[in-house]
Amino acid sequence: MENNPNNRRKFLKNSLASTAGMVLSSALVNELAAKASPIQAPYVHKNLEPSIRFSVIGLNHSHIYGMTEAIIRGGGQLVAVYAKEPDLLAGYAKRYPNVKQATSEKEILEDNSIQLILSAAIASERAPIGIRAMQHGKDFMSDKPGITTLEQLAQARKVQKETKRIYSIMYSERFENRATVKAGELVKAGAIGRVLQTIGLGPHRMNTKSRPEWFFDRSKFGGIITDIASHQFDQFLFFTGSTKGEIVSSQVGNLNHPEFPLFEDFGDVMVKGNKGTGYIRVDWFTPDGLKTWGDGRLTILGTEGFIEIRKNIDIAIKDSGNNLYLVNNKETKYFDCSNEPLPFGSQLVSDVLNRTETAMTQDHCFLATELSLKAQKFAKKIEPAS
Repeated sequence: MENNPNNRRKFLKNSLASTAGMVLSSALVNELAAKASPIQAPYVHKNLEPSIRFSVIGLNHSHIYGMTEAIIRGGGQLVAVYAKEPDLLAGYAKRYPNVKQATSEKEILEDNSIQLILSAAIASERAPIGIRAMQHGKDFMSDKPGITTLEQLAQARKVQKETKRIYSIMYSERFENRATVKAGELVKAGAIGRVLQTIGLGPHRMNTKSRPEWFFDRSKFGGIITDIASHQFDQFLFFTGSTKGEIVSSQVGNLNHPEFPLFEDFGDVMVKGNKGTGYIRVDWFTPDGLKTWGDGRLTILGTEGFIEIRKNIDIAIKDSGNNLYLVNNKETKYFDCSNEPLPFGSQLVSDVLNRTETAMTQDHCFLATELSLKAQKFAKKIEPAS
């Protein structure tokens, strides 16, 4: 797409507006309502004036709603949607009644007015959709995991290099968590010195009855490290500033769900980069007594202090998320980050318009994926205790 000077000026003018906002998934809303827990009103924001047109192919994960909202906030106009499942399509159209319901994927791919395609299809289908999108001259943003095999990654890299299109993955635990965005600012400002290590914990609740069949099939979701830990690899690279990485060790197992033999409910990884190290643990063992889907945490260790982020809840203290704790040589401080802006959507829209890499570099996107795929592929299998 040509770089339109008028669009660029319009974007830069409007980008001063706040771009924050968060959409709770329907599953999370229902869960919280059932437990009679208060739900905080979302941070009020002003959407940027539309400057690109985008569409959606694949609605198999509810993350698509948060992805859609991020691009709308950032200046995207939702044009069309295609999904094979009538019930998923009906739900999306109810939320966005003005969206055109395309009759095929081809209809969207061949619409030359569309610049960006989003997808939350079945995980193993996302990379092929993204590759077709790039081959049709469109940028692409996938739900995580955006790629489920090393073979898919090689093909995505090849086509991206040939087409110069953007292949982005919505690492929402960084891009859509206000405390993690704030941590990035603090680290950049030198609040904890040079980052040495990250520890990323990604626990999740099973909600077995609400999950589709593909969720329990490793060939479709990619494995627990490929799936959930893609977030933690993204954060490891971002906060350490690493541009290279290797897997020191990894392990996966199905420790407590024998009824789903193709599923994995636990995984952990040790990773080494050229500017730091990391430890990652992901699991499906969030107990029902917790008032959210998972007590996600990130600890960032620096030479002059550390930061701990309690993303979704501050257990036994308060039920809301976006909590950041900073300890350094000068102070110990708590930050309530619930009003911090979320710039990812506006940055990605700007990148689509101006062929830049402000939201995330392409190398970073693919490297986070590569590390998660290698950790998954070469992980040792652990068995439940007898």
